[in-house]
Amino acid sequence: MNELSQTLTQPVVASAAWFEFAKRHRAFLASTVVLVFPLVMPFTALAVNILIYGLYAVGFNLLFGYLGLLSFGHAALFGTGAYLCGIAIVHFAWPWYAATAMGILGGAVMAAGIGALAIRTRGIYFAMVTMALSQCVFYLFYQAINWTGGENGLRGINVRTIDIFGLQFDFINPLTRYYVIAAFVILALFALSRILASPFGAVIEAVRENEARARASGYNVTLTRLITFILSGAFCGLAGALMALHLSVVPIEILHIETSGMVVMMSLLGGMGTFFGPFVGAAVFLLLENLVSLWTVHWQLIVGAVFVICVLFFPAGIWGTILKRINP
Repeated sequence: MNELSQTLTQPVVASAAWFEFAKRHRAFLASTVVLVFPLVMPFTALAVNILIYGLYAVGFNLLFGYLGLLSFGHAALFGTGAYLCGIAIVHFAWPWYAATAMGILGGAVMAAGIGALAIRTRGIYFAMVTMALSQCVFYLFYQAINWTGGENGLRGINVRTIDIFGLQFDFINPLTRYYVIAAFVILALFALSRILASPFGAVIEAVRENEARARASGYNVTLTRLITFILSGAFCGLAGALMALHLSVVPIEILHIETSGMVVMMSLLGGMGTFFGPFVGAAVFLLLENLVSLWTVHWQLIVGAVFVICVLFFPAGIWGTILKRINP
């Protein structure tokens, strides 16, 4: 009987051990997937888009999945990073790395401004306030025609070569472009993993699970939310800056409310509060968009139907459901 019991429990123990190993080395495993991803994709440009939007969803997921605050205004953070990176290159002739840093800083500062106004609200009120402030940012950039190009977008972000430690890389080459952007994404993944594994990461999840108990334990809930919002803005700002470098143009649509809604769908599809879920959600969403749009101009209808089906049958998201099956 004991031998039978041990035989039955061995797969469970092995599964739990593998799950703990994967959780401990999640940044390394996710980075490995990022490195091999373009080798299995039919188009490198699509792989780059999935990578950038996945990073954008990572920033959103930090606030939504780990802290529990639903924002409908993350396009403001994504777009600010893109525009400030582009403005630094087009109007001030900054090198690409300084412009990228400006994009990260811009996303973080914009998040601090929006967060300072919205962070004390709760639930749907928080979502509505962030959406309203995001629309204000949209019209701010829309009206600054001399700097942003208005409805025509910001053009002329021509980065042809990337100089890293004295080595020059041809940024026009699609595969080279992917791996340059992948280097930033991998650094962001390791930074996120470190944040989540830190005591501050534990506080973030404690606030999500029980705000009153976290406050009673002596934690500053309001400050925790603001700092998390700023960190989320930094990740989204980096994604926006990489998008500007990738497209060589910043369209005004990057600040539109649809861009905020898109990242919500990506996070829900992949799995809220999961480390790699945002990339799974971004891949599913963009692959569906690219494939279905070849058949019909009404691709949003089909993608929306798939989204509803996933929410009904995979409430934890695609990646979240897989993790639950591996470690029930």
